[in-house]
Amino acid sequence: MLVIENLTRQYGDRRALDGVSLRIEPGSFVGVIGRSGAGKSTLLRLLNRLAEPTSGRILHGTTDVTALRGRRLRDWRARCAMIFQQFNLVGRLDVMTNVLMGRLSHVPSHRSLLRMWSEADRAMALAALDGFDMGQFAAIRADQLSGGQQQRVAIARALVQEPEIILADEPVASLDPRNTRLVMDALADVNKRYGITVVCNLHSLDLARAYCDRLVGLVAGRVVFDGRGFDLTEDVARRLYGLEAGEVLDDEPAAPALRPLPACPIREAAIGA
Repeated sequence: MLVIENLTRQYGDRRALDGVSLRIEPGSFVGVIGRSGAGKSTLLRLLNRLAEPTSGRILHGTTDVTALRGRRLRDWRARCAMIFQQFNLVGRLDVMTNVLMGRLSHVPSHRSLLRMWSEADRAMALAALDGFDMGQFAAIRADQLSGGQQQRVAIARALVQEPEIILADEPVASLDPRNTRLVMDALADVNKRYGITVVCNLHSLDLARAYCDRLVGLVAGRVVFDGRGFDLTEDVARRLYGLEAGEVLDDEPAAPALRPLPACPIREAAIGA
């Protein structure tokens, strides 16, 4: 259970996040919605400890995440993987190496610096890529891929961290509709097949309704909605998005069609090793 208690982040005179309290069940797919500047990215950065809260606490089980330092903080960032809008891949490196970067917290530093990856790590990385139809691109430079392909590589990299939680910060904001569907299907696969909790910031309300079990709506850093997609009325949507409401209230997309994946390629690779 991930518990957020009265979480606040202040930047000068502005509160990017203002007293947010949430309880996120293991294995859920939570969509965080709201207009630009509502505090969505700040919330995820605080959960991963890329930013420090001004006040409040983050608890995961019996662990006070806000008190972690040093090695324990690095371990938390491995267990709570982050996926960014701009992919954050190293373009000059091949796809396999980018995915193996997700294993950094699991290997000694001298091995990672020299790229001395074990066969087990390589098998795990390739299994993750295969799971998202990206195995054939393993030897290609990351900057040669399309945006949607790069984002699927970023998800594979997050998956080999063996996380309990994946935080996705506007993962489809720069993608066309086809690649948007592929990336959201990949996140849904991770959630449903492996039971990994996914917290995903999304601008499109209809996309959030199609994929997420639960929606949390932010306005000016405060939670103004917390429930299922069908509970979110048009009035609430207009409160969340203001003048942008017309842009996000598109036709309802079809429910995601999950591709059949290997039973559990990451775990099978680890067991086989």
